[in-house]
Amino acid sequence: MTPFIRNTLGDAMSRLKSSDVAGATAAIQRGLAGRALMSTQPPTRSDIASGPFDRPRRLGEILKALKDNRAQFAPGATTSKDHVSFEGGRNSNARIFRNAAGSLGYKLHVPNVPTGRKRALVLMLHGCTQDPDDFACGTGMNALADEFGLVVAYPHQPRSANAQGCWNWFDVRHQKRGFGEPAVLAGMAEALAKEFAIDCDRVYVAGLSAGGAMAEVLSATYPDVFAAVGVHSGLPYGAASDVMTAFAAMKGNAKAATAHSATRNRKIVFHGSADVTVHPSNGERVFNAARGSNTGLQELTSHLRTSGKSVVRTVIAPSSGRAVAELWQIEGGGHAWSGGNPAGSFADADGPDASREMIRFFLEDE
Repeated sequence: MTPFIRNTLGDAMSRLKSSDVAGATAAIQRGLAGRALMSTQPPTRSDIASGPFDRPRRLGEILKALKDNRAQFAPGATTSKDHVSFEGGRNSNARIFRNAAGSLGYKLHVPNVPTGRKRALVLMLHGCTQDPDDFACGTGMNALADEFGLVVAYPHQPRSANAQGCWNWFDVRHQKRGFGEPAVLAGMAEALAKEFAIDCDRVYVAGLSAGGAMAEVLSATYPDVFAAVGVHSGLPYGAASDVMTAFAAMKGNAKAATAHSATRNRKIVFHGSADVTVHPSNGERVFNAARGSNTGLQELTSHLRTSGKSVVRTVIAPSSGRAVAELWQIEGGGHAWSGGNPAGSFADADGPDASREMIRFFLEDE
């Protein structure tokens, strides 16, 4: 089956899952006509000679492909273990997770050396145009996984689900418990926690940009699955309901970005003051939502300078016990993972080490 047909099927099945029958029909019609789903460039001569534009696709070919791949859409939560080399550790591999809500490929990193610690699980959600390998490289999370005994999963958002590889945090079909991407991601976390005998209070999620926004969605829809959340350059839950309001929210338009009720998880938030992609006010709103209606909390603000960047760090915590939320506002920071490896995309070597601080926050008081 060609990549073109595979993408056509993926688009059609995704639309059927969200009850978009008309959209699924249109996708199949495009497949029958031999047209690209979302081509942003005109076909070249070589494309016309050998690519998906060479001939119309017959109905029989589409139906046979659906039959051959129907297992991909079968109900029930399962994971398949396809051991593929993965940059960042000899125990890393590629897998596919499936449940009734859908399926996602992901990369998994398991600590190379036992640390003597109880295991924990971190779901890492990449930003737009990124993939698991790129995100693992930019965040350096695999090295911390080996140091602290973490199992780290990197789900991959396919271009068939979003043309830029973004998580659909802004789509109401992916903002509810039991549906869409949140249901698949939460199901993946639960399946991995069971596989590696990880306690439910040691399951975490973190993300960058659209991944940070989707981490916020998971915080609101599955607070029983994720004990703590890391949001880097993201947006608050309920900030948008479609593409237009998503752009408004990213610009910091509060009127178009009225968040839903406060989320209940412990939360650590990073945002650069010079972020021109996602307005810094979104980080403050994520932090304020974490504060919620809790009473009797103390707030402490400190000014730091680390790795060439000035930082304003605000912590909300009870008089005794671990922090409820932290906000790290990075002066001059852009739309990039702070303290990351610039060999990965959207990663800034300067500033606080967001990965290490997130793990410190997740495992606090152990």
